[in-house]
Amino acid sequence: MRAITVKDRDAGVSGLTFTEAPHPHAAENDVIVEVHAAGFTPGELDWPSTWTDRAGRDRTPSVPGHELSGVVTELGYGTTGLTIGQRVFGLTDWTCNGTLAQYTAVEARNLAPLPADVDHVTAAALPISGLTAWQALFDHAHLTTGQSVLIHGAAGGVGSIAVQLAREAGARVIATGRAADRDTALGLGADTFADLQAEKLEDIGEVDVVFDVIGGEILERSTALVRPGGTLVTVAEPVTVHPHDGRAIFFVVEPDRARLADLAERLRNGRLKPIIGAVRTLAEAASAFTPDKRTPGKTIISVKGA
Repeated sequence: MRAITVKDRDAGVSGLTFTEAPHPHAAENDVIVEVHAAGFTPGELDWPSTWTDRAGRDRTPSVPGHELSGVVTELGYGTTGLTIGQRVFGLTDWTCNGTLAQYTAVEARNLAPLPADVDHVTAAALPISGLTAWQALFDHAHLTTGQSVLIHGAAGGVGSIAVQLAREAGARVIATGRAADRDTALGLGADTFADLQAEKLEDIGEVDVVFDVIGGEILERSTALVRPGGTLVTVAEPVTVHPHDGRAIFFVVEPDRARLADLAERLRNGRLKPIIGAVRTLAEAASAFTPDKRTPGKTIISVKGA
């Protein structure tokens, strides 16, 4: 099969290769999925799990990418809940070969059925972004109606989903980003927008929840915006500075079949719309890790027919 692989950690993005790779094997409770569309996280070449297995052993050449939408072609021993020919979407384990390939092995519980009226490209934009946004806002920050939430990177893959979910939950949404992101964020339902390059973060005032996807200085300065009893949640990096009288949480997204099914239903009835920044072929996936221009939303790799 054709796939994107990496084997030289020091080479970075230049080490991504479009090549032939072995067809995956379906272990117990796995399924093999023919990948129609896939998503990736640009920073995953820096993740230890891209290079080693759970025991710390080298597993290169490895296939990056962890989001997919496709069709089940094979069932591993003991697999239940899915059938051959079924349309599915979801995410792969961090320490296993990923989705930038024509076929991939996925633990069945990490996948959810994909309704026939949801296209594969749209579905592939949802697993990590949708689950991350939901878990940050509701599982960790416990956002409720009437509260205020500050969402950094509101025009990105995760942030754009978070804005829509928070708005539907009845929260007051303050979005941040670059000036070019203003119309996108407001169009998604944000109440106000702050340009992080031209406006003072401190002028936003106190909020009940801060959701950060940027890290660094923005994360540190955001701690002062959390009102007493509030929560700062980040997926960017472990927290070293905490709100004076609130919680700070760093987390890594977890698979959740039931929540994926709920997000898919929101797609179907128009309550949720992922922003697709660009669609590239599998052969172009390596260049997509370092795009020549910044676009809102999430880049998706169209794999079927690669």
